[in-house]
Amino acid sequence: MAASQAIESHRAGAEVATGDATCRNKCIELLEELGLPRGLLPLEDLEEFGYNRDTGFMWLVQRKKKKVEHTFKKIKQTVSYAGEVTAFAEKGRLKKIAGVKTKELLLWLSVVEVYVADASPEKVTFKTGTGLSDTFDAAAFALGE
Repeated sequence: MAASQAIESHRAGAEVATGDATCRNKCIELLEELGLPRGLLPLEDLEEFGYNRDTGFMWLVQRKKKKVEHTFKKIKQTVSYAGEVTAFAEKGRLKKIAGVKTKELLLWLSVVEVYVADASPEKVTFKTGTGLSDTFDAAAFALGE
């Protein structure tokens, strides 16, 4: 299912925000509430943010609908975000993520899950569609990094 279709199917009953600053604030609030690093989704020029508490589905839509790359400097990791990013959110975890890829050597791999384990909240683990996972210091994803 395309991201747009998934968004439409979860729109009823969702909290929806528009405008870049409002969307970014709502996204940061949700990440904080989930116990995830605030700078995990450093998207800019956001058009819409939505979160359906009943289903746990969240989405971010960028105005230009084009992919944006961001390098987390502390870990020298480049991540690509599609025009629409979707995920199912739960405490300490984003799963079934769509629209996020990470560069490993010369390959772009889809990130399907991001989580912080209760036992080690200072670490963030990223899981790719290939089953590979990498764990990083949560501080690398602090806001403004």
